[in-house]
Amino acid sequence: MKRFLAILRARNMEFIRDKSSVGWNILFPLLLVLGFAVVFTGEPKPLFKVGVIGDPASLRPAAAEFFQTKHIQFIPVDNLEKAIDKVDHFQLDMLVDLRAGKRYWINANSSTGYVLERLLGREGPTGYRRLTVQGREIRYVDWVVPGILAMNMMFSCLFGVGYVIVRYRKNGFLKRLKATPLNPFEFLFAQMVSRLLLIQTITVAVYAGCDYFIHFQMRGSYANLFLISLVGAICLISLGLLVAARLSSEELAGGVLNLLTWPMMLLSGVWFSLEGTNPVIQKIAQFLPLTHLVDGARSIMTEGAGLAEIAPHLAVLTLMTAVFLSIGSLIFRWE
Repeated sequence: MKRFLAILRARNMEFIRDKSSVGWNILFPLLLVLGFAVVFTGEPKPLFKVGVIGDPASLRPAAAEFFQTKHIQFIPVDNLEKAIDKVDHFQLDMLVDLRAGKRYWINANSSTGYVLERLLGREGPTGYRRLTVQGREIRYVDWVVPGILAMNMMFSCLFGVGYVIVRYRKNGFLKRLKATPLNPFEFLFAQMVSRLLLIQTITVAVYAGCDYFIHFQMRGSYANLFLISLVGAICLISLGLLVAARLSSEELAGGVLNLLTWPMMLLSGVWFSLEGTNPVIQKIAQFLPLTHLVDGARSIMTEGAGLAEIAPHLAVLTLMTAVFLSIGSLIFRWE
């Protein structure tokens, strides 16, 4: 325990004394959140997403005219309850059921739903039955903030652990530690706990500071939100340890870490919803730890998801952590 605490204290002090790293970890997500709050607060974007149950090709030409409208993305769906829930949370602007007894759903608080309803022609010959859902409006900043905070955690965990250990190895620091009673588990565990304490503290501080000015929507439990962020951070730190297990070149480590971070940043739903994208892309996204961290946190904040709803995300992140740590510990080398 003394050896572990000594390494833990040394790593914490090293990070705290690096003022530029501390400042970057705090200012980067803060500026992103404030920037999105300013840029995207206002009228909804002129992009419509309409979920469709059934085949529009089976309709008469007059009735199918709506489904040929430009600038509307028509997304086939097969689960009615989930699709209605997406309308409720503004992930879909409208849901149309073309089966027997044609009907459609819009959110009564959505301006995009109102426009689409007029395009569909509720009072015309289409003969659709109107149904509504009620949902509190979700600003883009409310939707994007879980992704921004998770992305900042990803960069801090991967580069703050993986890159640092590679630098230790290159400078011969790990070689000197090998001559001490310290074993690899104690060293790696200390690195993990140190980074976990720092990133959780910074994330909580940034969230609280931004929430004071912007007032994020929070429908779920703060305890569940902290839990998903904790499990997600451990998973990302484990991935960083895996990358650093054998590499001794800082340039190569930086390239590998960038190769991991950029796909996660683009395909994990940080900036935009993957709803309606290629199914292959959606499948690939499920193998990325950041996807489960973002989806879990976002469902808690915007949908009020409980522990049972985020349990699949927690299970996947835990499984990934076990795999990363197992492989990393097997291939780790001091020199």
